[in-house]
Amino acid sequence: MNLEKQLYARSGSVCELSGETENLKAYEVPKSPVTGVGAHILISQVCLEQIKNPEKTDPNHWRCLNDSMWSEVPAVQVMAWRMLNRLRAEGWPQDLLDMLYLDEETMAWAEATGEGQANEDTVKHFDSNGTVLHAGDNVVLIKDLNVKGANFTAKRGVAVRNISLVHDNPEHIEGRVNGQHIVILTKFVKKS
Repeated sequence: MNLEKQLYARSGSVCELSGETENLKAYEVPKSPVTGVGAHILISQVCLEQIKNPEKTDPNHWRCLNDSMWSEVPAVQVMAWRMLNRLRAEGWPQDLLDMLYLDEETMAWAEATGEGQANEDTVKHFDSNGTVLHAGDNVVLIKDLNVKGANFTAKRGVAVRNISLVHDNPEHIEGRVNGQHIVILTKFVKKS
């Protein structure tokens, strides 16, 4: 049986990442320690384009990893881990990564491309106490803040849940206060 037929049989004729049934292709997962069907997954054209061109990545498309990350196929686990790491800044992928368990051999394969490694050039956000902030963290305001353009004051002690990081500015985070999505200076918050 050829490779593609084996992948169709293993996957039930659906993309092993997204579950799509159209335009499926065999994809060799990079840096595989094995050869043959174990080094490949069956994926849709949409997934393939976003894997090969990170700038075209649609984070909402990858919410499918919530299901596919539980696959028993190591190649699928590796690609799910890599894509979740690529999307880590979105917040929700970090929650899935915290739940995902890979055995030592599979984790070594997943990390072989350098995906998920901390980059020294990455902008880091710190709260008023010097604690590193991550997307999805909860913070508390340490000072009353006048919110420009919204005509209200965000009071000291207000919790801001599930923050987003401003990727090009380490002094700014985003969150909701009084139902308004606002930008907050990191020096006025502490991680809770």
